[in-house]
Amino acid sequence: MLQQKIKDEVKESMKAKDKIKILALKGLLSAFTNELVVKKRKPSEELNDEDCLSVIKRAVKQRKDSIEQFKKGGREDLAEKEENELKILNVYLPETISQEEIKKIAQIKKEEMKIADKSKMGMLMGALMKELKNKADGNDVKEAVEELFC
Repeated sequence: MLQQKIKDEVKESMKAKDKIKILALKGLLSAFTNELVVKKRKPSEELNDEDCLSVIKRAVKQRKDSIEQFKKGGREDLAEKEENELKILNVYLPETISQEEIKKIAQIKKEEMKIADKSKMGMLMGALMKELKNKADGNDVKEAVEELFC
């Protein structure tokens, strides 16, 4: 299980005194606990791998947003800290497909669904996100779909 693997890596990180990895992984473990509470389960239980991945994806998205905000605010030190944590979190996510692959799949799906105008863009996005779940970032899918209607 992914959650147990992360717990084990926290222990290894503590032995290695890798402060950034400890911080990132402990934050992830507390997010797992929060998710269990939200699902009305005991905090001592474990999430399945799919739930763990959705929590990790949220954490990655938060880091990306923080990096953007810190850079806008001229806080390179904080942006760098978030980038380091982001690298650690990305290790636990499955490989995503390239932007080119997403464009090809989006084009095929658009033709399958017979979508001709921009007003049905949301339907195409929904279908693609369902098909590409855990394989592509939502922003990449959105970009690919928007390019189809330009």
